[in-house]
Amino acid sequence: MFRLCDMSVSLWYWRPFSGPRQSGREIGPLPDARTGRSRQTAGMDTITLGDVEVARVYEHQGIRLPREFVFPDSDPALWRGDERWVERDFWDSDTDELFFNMQTWVLRSEGRTILVDTGIGDDKERPGDPVLHQRKSDFLANLAAVGVAPEDVDVVVCTHVHGDHVGWNTRLVDGEWVPTFGNARYLIARADFDYWNPVNGHQTRLADIFADSVAPVHQAGLADLWDDHYDIDANLRLEPAPGHTPGSAVLWLRSGSDRAAFVGDLLHTPAQVLDPDRNPCFDEDQARARATRRAVLDRVASDNALLVPAHLGGAGAAEVRAEGGGYTISGWAAFQ
Repeated sequence: MFRLCDMSVSLWYWRPFSGPRQSGREIGPLPDARTGRSRQTAGMDTITLGDVEVARVYEHQGIRLPREFVFPDSDPALWRGDERWVERDFWDSDTDELFFNMQTWVLRSEGRTILVDTGIGDDKERPGDPVLHQRKSDFLANLAAVGVAPEDVDVVVCTHVHGDHVGWNTRLVDGEWVPTFGNARYLIARADFDYWNPVNGHQTRLADIFADSVAPVHQAGLADLWDDHYDIDANLRLEPAPGHTPGSAVLWLRSGSDRAAFVGDLLHTPAQVLDPDRNPCFDEDQARARATRRAVLDRVASDNALLVPAHLGGAGAAEVRAEGGGYTISGWAAFQ
């Protein structure tokens, strides 16, 4: 089943973040999933997993979208039952709005700097989507705050080709879109590259995104298109996770005794851990997305891996445990 969001709805409902409702309700009590070295600066926070340092760098925080827009087929009563897990940092029960971050995960592994997804980007023309249209941010300054200049980036991982994940692949210079990270290899699943590429005749709503955020890095010879899997180094491997898009991917981290899964948009809210069949309207193939979500959650739970979705606020990541034929959250990450 394919179902796409009615972006005309977002034109009416989208509004910027004004802070989560301070209800005093905690999302626990649960322990931190990772309590190792952790530090914070403005716009970022960092943990260490094995030999890999992981920093969260914000582009935009707390974008609000109505729950009924993102999850049009879900029963509102289910969200009331999930309040313990989603209230405060992920959902406002008073307004029935979900909170989303636009953020990049910066990994330092084996002497290289790796970005996982690049957000919305500045100056992008997205007239049908006010969340993405002609935005401005301090993203490059926030990268600099963690010691990363554009020329320092060695690898850019695109978990999938959607406008809020590939935007900073390029920036506007003298009227032309040029690669932001000129020394990096951009890793893009061939399935997504082919699906969204307008020269292949697909009628998609993302032609502008491909033209300004994907084609320029490919034309510059910086894109590596991969199929079955892609090993970045001994700690990091990309594997297919189709459904949200045909070429969606998970970046698996294995270093020492630590495990993590950077799952992109496989999940948009902790409520999908509790109910993996809860599909957002953003999934291109909803049946396949549900199957992939369950398969990845099975592996995350069995490996005791940290689950790291793209857009979570709050702790940003969680540990998952299999329970009663489903899943539950057993701990939050040390991100703040």
